[in-house]
Amino acid sequence: MVLRRFAEFAVAERDRGLGPEVQQAANRAVVDWFAATVAGSGMDAARIMRAALLEGGGTAGPARLVPGGEGTSARTAALINATASHIAEMDDIFREGIYHPGSPTVGAVLAAAELTGASGADLLRAVAVGYEIGDRIAAAMQPAHYSYWHTTGTVGTIGAAAGVAELLQLDTEQFAHALATATTMAAGLQQAFRSDAMSKPLHAGHAAEQGLLAAQLAAKGFTGALDVLDGEAGFGAAMGKSPDWDAAVADLASPWGVTQPTVKNHSCCGHTFAAVDAALELRSQGVRTDDVREIRVATYTMATKVAGNPNPKTAFEAKFSTAYCVAAALELGSVRLRAFEEERLSDPRLRDLVSRTTVEAAPEYDAAFPGQRAARVTVVDRTGTEHEFVRTTRKGDPDDPLTDAELREKFDDLTVPVLGEAGSAELSTALWGLPDLADVRDMAGRGA
Repeated sequence: MVLRRFAEFAVAERDRGLGPEVQQAANRAVVDWFAATVAGSGMDAARIMRAALLEGGGTAGPARLVPGGEGTSARTAALINATASHIAEMDDIFREGIYHPGSPTVGAVLAAAELTGASGADLLRAVAVGYEIGDRIAAAMQPAHYSYWHTTGTVGTIGAAAGVAELLQLDTEQFAHALATATTMAAGLQQAFRSDAMSKPLHAGHAAEQGLLAAQLAAKGFTGALDVLDGEAGFGAAMGKSPDWDAAVADLASPWGVTQPTVKNHSCCGHTFAAVDAALELRSQGVRTDDVREIRVATYTMATKVAGNPNPKTAFEAKFSTAYCVAAALELGSVRLRAFEEERLSDPRLRDLVSRTTVEAAPEYDAAFPGQRAARVTVVDRTGTEHEFVRTTRKGDPDDPLTDAELREKFDDLTVPVLGEAGSAELSTALWGLPDLADVRDMAGRGA
């Protein structure tokens, strides 16, 4: 059974330890998660969730909210923090799995680490294991799964359970049952984020909470159906199309999935990124928006479905509009959070550029999806001259990664507006020091 094989892998790996490269990658993942979470914490979905879940004295408990450090139960912290981490659209991606592993996995593992007083090194190891198992399942399920399901909500539940099971040091049998229970609680529909709704980030929060619960239950002896992933009426059959489970468990940790993320460089849907990067390159080559007659974007079909809104009205819609994001890249030179402020959304120059932009699918880019996310942007100026650039990868992908310095810059950009410079610096120092931190609880409230 596939779930048992994953459990056997995780338990056996404990004797080997994480190499420095893997631990550093897990540390980067946690730093990136905190940046996205702090940025999302003040947005409407997170504020509503805090208000609903913390009313009536819900602020006492061993786990902490990010930022601020208010105490609550581990499950509530996992739910709120993981939801917040997915709101600003700055959380990491596993490209081949069409999946955001960090939001649910780190959200759940952090809550469990605070509950148990785990060390920073233990937290990082658990994050690496959660990514590995979640990434493998996500890749096996694609691309069919993503046609109807939000992988972050579905597979994210299993990845979160794996991370917490590792943190709790469950034995092989318990670990497998944690994964089994999480699998049957997997949820999250694709339709939920094709309009301006708060459901999308809730998927990540729900996955973190349920993954944590599954591992806690397994630790007490709760059992699940161990063939629920690969059985004839299981997760793969119901929500995928002939997933290759043999490939999913082959050569685990070669390399570790946590070393192969896409770290987001723009605050919008990842399906827009190749086009945004191409537009930024054209801007750097001297293309100016006051001389644009037409903008043409060619990309893969899934990008046109998920990020194909031609006339976005809200910040959420704009983040899922390739036309808007490309226009913003050309006009502003950046597609971070400020590109989605109200004054930008209503800017006549920017709206005019959006109206001049068309987005279409190209067969050559469909053929390479999901392992490659490519786009071609063509800007036609008023003389009829065409300026074109093709991106076959995205800045932040494993083959064009953000450096540590660039990740630090992203962290500052997302956290300073919320925490101030001193608070951001304090939190950053604590996070980069996780490998040497004896008790994760000592980090509570840093930067608040």
